[in-house]
Amino acid sequence: MSQEQPIKYGDVFQVSGELANKAITPEDAATMQSAENMVLGHTHKGGPAAVMQSAASVNRNRGLHQVTGDQQVTVSDAEVAGQHIITEAVGGQVVGQYVHPTSAPVSLKSGGEDLVTIGEALEAAGLSAAEKPVEQSDAAAIQAAEVRATGRMEVMPGGVAAKAQGAASQNARTMCDEKKTKLGDVLTDASSLLPEDKVVTRVDAEGVIGAEIRNQPEMATYPGGVAASMAAAARLNQNK
Repeated sequence: MSQEQPIKYGDVFQVSGELANKAITPEDAATMQSAENMVLGHTHKGGPAAVMQSAASVNRNRGLHQVTGDQQVTVSDAEVAGQHIITEAVGGQVVGQYVHPTSAPVSLKSGGEDLVTIGEALEAAGLSAAEKPVEQSDAAAIQAAEVRATGRMEVMPGGVAAKAQGAASQNARTMCDEKKTKLGDVLTDASSLLPEDKVVTRVDAEGVIGAEIRNQPEMATYPGGVAASMAAAARLNQNK
């Protein structure tokens, strides 16, 4: 009986070379979803992120795993004749290009001059993992992000970290998942809850990833969650 093969980039996108033979992983799909959320404010229906999520789900259900390496995932916006042209790429190869409605994208405006801030990355996580119940690992990651944004080591009363910690504590005492506070509830207005904000760097992302992993029994980050969104933001900023 032949072993089922994973869905590769070359199966669903017009790409070539080594990338075409790489399997689409949940990590890649989550990074693309976070990038789309940061640039567009939502996941583009039928776009690369949606395609990658479907392929990654099939691969995961088949029990197939293949690391893609450090494939750069980018979503860029260029204004041409008053229209926003969105280009999405993996490993330097374009996997999607389309015209976005005239309203300016959330983070990368005027041809991509603006860089993604920590507050915007947190809000992106609130979109991509909106229905995930807040756990201690999420609260720890959000607190680490707040510290890097504000430079203050203590949790600020009424801030996004305090809000996340309260949600995590309440959720731990709540049996029904439907009644638990979700990431989307906590992170919707993250930027406005930060008295100071800054552009996401690789060092910021690594600190948040470490905080999430240390507080997660499986020692892993959540696809599309706080750490994943911070990592995607750092990659986007690095490519500017």
